[in-house]
Amino acid sequence: MRNERVRVLVEISLTIALAAVLNTLKVFEMPQGGTVSLVMLPLFVLSVRRGPVVGIVAGALYGLIDAMIDPFVVHWAQFLLDYPVGYAAVGLGGLFSARWRRFEGDRLLSGLMTAVLPAVAVGAAARYAAHVASGVVFFSEYAEGQPVLAYSAAYNLYVPVSAAACLVALSIVLPALERAVPSGRPADAASTTGAAVGDENGIAHGASK
Repeated sequence: MRNERVRVLVEISLTIALAAVLNTLKVFEMPQGGTVSLVMLPLFVLSVRRGPVVGIVAGALYGLIDAMIDPFVVHWAQFLLDYPVGYAAVGLGGLFSARWRRFEGDRLLSGLMTAVLPAVAVGAAARYAAHVASGVVFFSEYAEGQPVLAYSAAYNLYVPVSAAACLVALSIVLPALERAVPSGRPADAASTTGAAVGDENGIAHGASK
């Protein structure tokens, strides 16, 4: 159990570091903050493999670090929505972690459609909603006569664009990573439990003789 916790902490640290590096490789940067990049890729990988709690924690921590590295803050509530809350929302993709773990071997490609695609959709939509809300409340002066909601929704389209790029990358990265370092599947746990029970029964049977 302790080794597993250490492993998760290491994975969270690596995820945050990799996200920070990927955020420097910007395809396009918006004038009031926000970039088209693969920054969400490691957060999606961790969330799908480890579940929503780990994903949300990693996302929130990365959001705080991103705010220190490249801040654009006009209000404390906007800071929360655009940084820790926005990136923590990506971790909601981990809601499909159990579904992903049902697939293994040659079936991993099937898992991309039934688990990874909805994970990216949910995580990106949640982050997009946080940024749109921030834009409506705190950046309305940039709308210049446009409906504020429409302006914020259009401005923050960099999120779904980035999510689409992450989905393409995930289709390559996740199956390869899963084959190299399995995340741990229910079937494995069941077989391990069954073997342990079998060993105990064997010992008990031998003792009775």
